Amino acid sequence: MTALPTPTPARPPLTVGFDLDMTLIDSRPGIHAAYLALSAETGVAIDADLAVTRLGPPLDEELAHWFPADRIAAVGDRYREIYPTHAIAPTLLMAGAREAVAAVQALGGRAIVVTAKHEPNARLHLAHLGVEPDAVIGWLWAEAKAQALREHGASVYVGDHTGDVRGARTAGALSVAVPTGPCDEEELRAAGAEVVLPDLLAFPEWLRSYVAEAADLA
Repeated sequence: MTALPTPTPARPPLTVGFDLDMTLIDSRPGIHAAYLALSAETGVAIDADLAVTRLGPPLDEELAHWFPADRIAAVGDRYREIYPTHAIAPTLLMAGAREAVAAVQALGGRAIVVTAKHEPNARLHLAHLGVEPDAVIGWLWAEAKAQALREHGASVYVGDHTGDVRGARTAGALSVAVPTGPCDEEELRAAGAEVVLPDLLAFPEWLRSYVAEAADLA
């Protein structure tokens, strides 16, 4: 009997994860407005100009600069409640964001968003701006992002913060960074980013090269 050829194992589908704030969206105008509204409602002075320079970490870390520990949980809940009213409309797309997500999907891959933001508000942002990822996972920051990246089989994670780099590396995904948020190229590379692009406008061409090279090595 002629031996049947051994089937070639199928390669896993391409899945690319993206951070949200300052990677896909410029949420500074919206978050600034939300902090001003929260300040007016609570009577607590919040320097919204300063707060929007350090986006990335979870909300509670920022609120800790302005509120005592025993108020953070309640104030955080209120912030998330008023957020849709104040923060969705002013928020902008980052240059190349829609094209970056589409580039993954055009190659037959899945584009997912993994963010520290409250997931319902993350979904509101993406719907308002017309970005359609294949999945949105919220409430995960830094190394904790690895949980969703592993569950979805992401081989690449794109972000603007050193916390995003740590999340990618914890998940065993390629860390692609863009210095469009609070961290510059030097910080991102020092944290372990394997690829640093100037912005998402450069991502589709990089992705095509990455996929072609992976195919050649297969």
